Amino acid sequence: MANLLVEIGNTALKAAWAEGMTLGKTFRYQGEKFIDFILSVTSREKAEIMTVVSARPLSADETALLRKECGHLMILDSTFPDILQRHDLPDYLSYDRAASLMAVRYLFKGKACTVFDFGTTLTVDFLSSDGLYRGGNISPGCRTRFKSLNRYARALPLVNTPARILHEGTSLQSSIESGVISGIMFEIEGYIRSHPGNVVVFTGGDAVYFAKKMKESFFVVSNLVLIGLALITEDYVEKNL
Repeated sequence: MANLLVEIGNTALKAAWAEGMTLGKTFRYQGEKFIDFILSVTSREKAEIMTVVSARPLSADETALLRKECGHLMILDSTFPDILQRHDLPDYLSYDRAASLMAVRYLFKGKACTVFDFGTTLTVDFLSSDGLYRGGNISPGCRTRFKSLNRYARALPLVNTPARILHEGTSLQSSIESGVISGIMFEIEGYIRSHPGNVVVFTGGDAVYFAKKMKESFFVVSNLVLIGLALITEDYVEKNL
């Protein structure tokens, strides 16, 4: 049997079947019934190990449903602090963020890295060439910034992420578009300049969008968290099964 890796984010779910470190078919779901979606994935094949990282706590009933769909269930939360300790990562990191960093260590071994995750939040993390975690920052993500302007400045409309922006806005809408997108790009460029020579890695829902706007050389890895979950699962297999 294959393993099933599941990432439940703030706005979407991603999952993939995996044999060891090899990812197979990948699934994406956006909606409220994510447990039903997982059950639809396992309706034809049960997972040997199901490894789940979730941005929201899972209830006892939800956990019980998932446990029936696999031989072993791993829900990565505060009950697994030893995983972060074994990988020399601080316990304040969320497990999706930690999984991304484990994946970067695996993919870019021996390289200092700057990792940008473009989601509900924009996280920026730094790894030294020997894999040590040097810290990182969190700020609002792209869509979160648009929503915040609309919510807290009542005169401003809710604007969607634009296909292209002007350098300087010439209307209320284009001013918001340019302000938000240019601001994020200035952040990215500043972090890259502050760590010259680092390998730059983009991941998350808006990674491709910002990648197309940058001039620097970098890597886009869309399944970074899932690769990290595969590593965690393999580590669990070696130590427990």
